[in-house]
Amino acid sequence: MKGADLAELLGLAALWGGSFLLLRMGAGDFGPIALSAVRVSGAALLLVPLLAWRGQLAALRGHWRPILVVGLTNTALPFLGFSYAALSITAGMSSIFNAASPLFGALVGRLWLRERLTPARVLGLAIGFAGVLGMAWTGASFKAGGSGWAVVACIAATFFYGLSPNYTKRRLQGVPPLAIAAGSQLAASLILLVPAVVWWPTQPLPAASWLMAGVLAFVCTGLAYILYFRLIARIGPANAITVTFLIPAFAVVWGWLFLDERVTLAMIVGCAVIVLGTALATGVLRAPQRTPAAAG
Repeated sequence: MKGADLAELLGLAALWGGSFLLLRMGAGDFGPIALSAVRVSGAALLLVPLLAWRGQLAALRGHWRPILVVGLTNTALPFLGFSYAALSITAGMSSIFNAASPLFGALVGRLWLRERLTPARVLGLAIGFAGVLGMAWTGASFKAGGSGWAVVACIAATFFYGLSPNYTKRRLQGVPPLAIAAGSQLAASLILLVPAVVWWPTQPLPAASWLMAGVLAFVCTGLAYILYFRLIARIGPANAITVTFLIPAFAVVWGWLFLDERVTLAMIVGCAVIVLGTALATGVLRAPQRTPAAAG
């Protein structure tokens, strides 16, 4: 990987890690639904004109039904889940659960698309989900004012993040990635329009909240998608997916710097276990192969 590509990968991880910080800062003012609607609408305003400039609007029109499903499963529902979770749990913890998305992707791929899993990938799934359960066990409390439902929302969001790529692989093969990205943001905007109007904040929002929402929409979502697809084109999807392992580090650092969030030993251990399992389950980290003994 070239130095410029590595720098772009780190930049993307910093942006997506920053999204958890901005969710934590903005969810209280906007509410989860309104914030998610602003986020996807802003991203659509950036991505759809870019799609038109590249002459790929026909791909969006020709595949609007499956792209609508992707907008629901890969954008609207996960964004709602993490926005809701931001009301109760730290940015770092949310991002660590997010790192488990490829685990659900591998599991859904095996159960739905009958993809073959090597013993090393099965081991990775077991390790990764053990880390998720451990994090949930230590971090969730369903007492009044507890974080239990926030943890459930994070796990549900990561499940949809894992489901959507498998659906995309089955129904949107050959469709330009930018058409899927732009179309999914546009679809999510339409899906969330009425709920956002119904649950829009009753009090005027301060300028600082709008600024944070704008950065979340245009920079941490719209621009981040552009960087992500540039990386896929230049270094391949297998290398680009390694951004998943870097996001928690940035989210934890941003939360510590700007919100004085505590970093606990349980979070560090849970993150390490989930990342290890995800790396094995996705094939990024491969188990050592036995070399056959030489004939004597």
